[in-house]
Amino acid sequence: MRALGDPDLLLRLILGANIVLFAVALLLDPAAAGFTMNPLGLFRPSDRALFALGATGTIPIDGYGRLWTLLAAGYLHAGLLHIAFNLAALRQLGLIVGREYGAGRMFVIYTVAGVCGFVASWAVGVRLTVGASAGVCGLVGAILYYGKSRGGSYGAALYRQVGTWALVLFLFGFLVPGINNWAHGGGLLAGALAGRLLGYTERRRESAAHRALAAGLLALTALVLLIALGHGLAARFGR
Repeated sequence: MRALGDPDLLLRLILGANIVLFAVALLLDPAAAGFTMNPLGLFRPSDRALFALGATGTIPIDGYGRLWTLLAAGYLHAGLLHIAFNLAALRQLGLIVGREYGAGRMFVIYTVAGVCGFVASWAVGVRLTVGASAGVCGLVGAILYYGKSRGGSYGAALYRQVGTWALVLFLFGFLVPGINNWAHGGGLLAGALAGRLLGYTERRRESAAHRALAAGLLALTALVLLIALGHGLAARFGR
């Protein structure tokens, strides 16, 4: 697939999938989303809609056996500010990782980190959660590993810059209630480890094996999102 050789195109596909799922979540339960309610509640998908589309946590996994939500939840968001912040960060950080690791490895890092972040939050008992931030934190982890490993003025500057973002993100998470810090921490660690295992372009060129792994994860993601849409439509229109 051409997107696996073009970080910008691949990021546009990821961003587009997030936006489509957000719109679908709003349309599944329009009254609860605020279309006929208090304007302060506008563009906030209901828990019912998010659950139907693949929110993850102990409720969907332990109660319903929906392990596929560990992947789907990374493409869902709980409000307009939530998705705007995550997608802006994803766009900026994804381009850096795509430049230094290649598009295929960037997608592997993003996907694996997102799943690992949600596994961590599930393990500690988070009941219901969504958002791209676990995968975004994985990109942060990969950049931190790259900056520390590469060294030099460029590596050190990148490490300091992204390290500051990571610190602000975690402080924000502890100060603001409702933020899934377990997913953030799990994603960050998984992203750094994935960056180390996969390597970056200056040390190891992206191989056919890297691209094959990325293609497999891309196909799996597409399948899971189709399952999510199927569950959402079934919840909206009945079985």
